[in-house]
Amino acid sequence: MFTLNRMAALLAAFLLVSPGFALHAEPPVAQKPALPLTVPADPQEAETVATASAHPALWKIADEDTTIWLFGTVHILPAGIDWFNGPVAAAFDSADTLVTEIVDPGPGKMAAIIANKAMRPAGTNLRDTFAPIELAAYEGALGDLGAPVTMFDAYKPWYAAVGISTLPLMREGFATENGVERTLVARAVAKGMPQKGLETPEAQIGLFDALPETVQRRYLANVLEQLPGIREELKAMIEAWKAGNAEELARMMNEDESDPELIEALLLGRNRAWAEWLADRLEQPGTVFVAVGAGHLAGSGSVQEQLARAEIETERVQ
Repeated sequence: MFTLNRMAALLAAFLLVSPGFALHAEPPVAQKPALPLTVPADPQEAETVATASAHPALWKIADEDTTIWLFGTVHILPAGIDWFNGPVAAAFDSADTLVTEIVDPGPGKMAAIIANKAMRPAGTNLRDTFAPIELAAYEGALGDLGAPVTMFDAYKPWYAAVGISTLPLMREGFATENGVERTLVARAVAKGMPQKGLETPEAQIGLFDALPETVQRRYLANVLEQLPGIREELKAMIEAWKAGNAEELARMMNEDESDPELIEALLLGRNRAWAEWLADRLEQPGTVFVAVGAGHLAGSGSVQEQLARAEIETERVQ
C-alpha cells in the first residue's frame, strides 16, 4: 500500500487533482492569497534542464470496434522533457476523443470552487488550531520556503498541505505549464478533438474537502515532516516515469504501510470508478486516449488491477 509519506510527495505530480488547482486558483481579493501564480526559482537551487527524451508507460484496451489508450501522466513537470513521441504520439493522433481527469473550467471558475471548498469559516485562522510545537514546525517550513506564515491562514489543512508540498517544486522550475495534460489539451484543441472528464472539478476538490479533519491534519503534519526530501523523492519517481518503468514506480510508491482513509478517498475509490468507466466505454465504438495521473496506473489497487478483476485485459505497448 502507499504510505502517507509517499503520498506527500506524490500528490503534487502523480495523484493530485486537476493540474493547477492549487497553483492557479486565486481566492476572492478580500481573502488571504493562496499559492501565487508563479514562484521565482532560487538561482542557487534551480537546475538547468536539457531536453531529454522520455518514454512513459502506455497501455491499450481493445475489442473488435473500440480502442482505449491508457496513459499515465505527471501533472507538474520541469521544462525540457520530450515525452510526446513514438507510440504515445501515434496513439494520441489515432484517437477521436481525449479523456482526462477533468475538463479544466478556467481560472475564474476554479477560483470559485476553491473559495467554496478550501476556505475556512469566516473569522477562523488555521494557525490558531495548532499546538505550539505544531505551529513552530508549520511556520518554520513556510519561512524556509520564503513564504509568509499567513499564506494559508484562511484555508483548511488539506489545502495548506497541497500548497506547501508544491512550493519547493515550483522553486525548481516544476510547473503545470510543463505538465502532460497541458500539452495534450493544447494538441486536442489544435486538431478539434473533443475532450471529456472522468470527474468534475467540484467532485475532485470535494474529495479533499470531505476528508475528516483528523485525516487532513495528519496529511499536513506528514507533509511538513517529509518536506526536506520531497524534491529528491519526486525527481526519482519522475525518472522512473520517463523510463516507462511502471514496476519501479510502483515499488517506490509501495514501500510502507498506508493511511487507509486518505488512500481510499484519493486513490483506490477513484481507480475503481475509472475502471468501471473504461469497461462501459469499451462497449461503444471509437478510439479514445485516456490520460490520468501515473500514480493511478501502478501498484496495488491500480486501474489495471481493477480492470483485470472485471476480466478486461490491458496490453502494455510502451
